[in-house]
Amino acid sequence: MSGKYEIFLGKDEEFYFHLKAANGEIILASEGYTQKHNAEKAVESVRLNSQIADNFLDKIAQDDRFYFVLRADNHEVIGTSQMYQSKQSSDKGKESVKTNGLVSDLYDLT
Repeated sequence: MSGKYEIFLGKDEEFYFHLKAANGEIILASEGYTQKHNAEKAVESVRLNSQIADNFLDKIAQDDRFYFVLRADNHEVIGTSQMYQSKQSSDKGKESVKTNGLVSDLYDLT
């Protein structure tokens, strides 16, 4: 079983997507979009950009946990990972986004 994308409407009335791994864990989350079609376009951007290693940027949070962002070619952030306790776990998360980002189905929960 592969992962999946879910588009949903947030409490703030904006549209978001999550990329979930096969185990149901959220591995990438988007910013809010005022229109659903922009969230759908962002999913397509993840499918493309998740296959380009240079589009992943490693980050360290203020509490010293690790995470990464996925950027488009124009360096705009498409999605942000969950927080990880180690760089090694963050790297595994990136691999999961690469694997699931390309092949995952899209579910509209709106």
